[in-house]
Amino acid sequence: MNTDQRMYSDTVVAVDGDVFATMFTLDLGDGEVDREAVERIHGGDFDEWIEAAARSGLFTPQAVAGLVQTWQDNPKSLFDALLVDADEMTHKRYAIIWNALDDADTFENVEYA
Repeated sequence: MNTDQRMYSDTVVAVDGDVFATMFTLDLGDGEVDREAVERIHGGDFDEWIEAAARSGLFTPQAVAGLVQTWQDNPKSLFDALLVDADEMTHKRYAIIWNALDDADTFENVEYA
């Protein structure tokens, strides 16, 4: 059955992101940290993940919209979902980058007297 014939249902995939995380994790195969991907997510640029979710055929349009809304409300939710299957050291390396980006945002928003 091709995706045009598939009957959509909100129960195909839970919108909590677990299936999304399994299907679309960051490419961690070479052990390199993808700083650019973290920066894009931190900055609210989710286009590649939205497209991947929409084209996968696993998510209804409503589920994709739900994921997008969740990511817009909390970009770290996408970041965390993409690292769900990563080992502890990988989590730590990526968390360092995320925290540095948070610190940079905080620094840029500080008002001086």
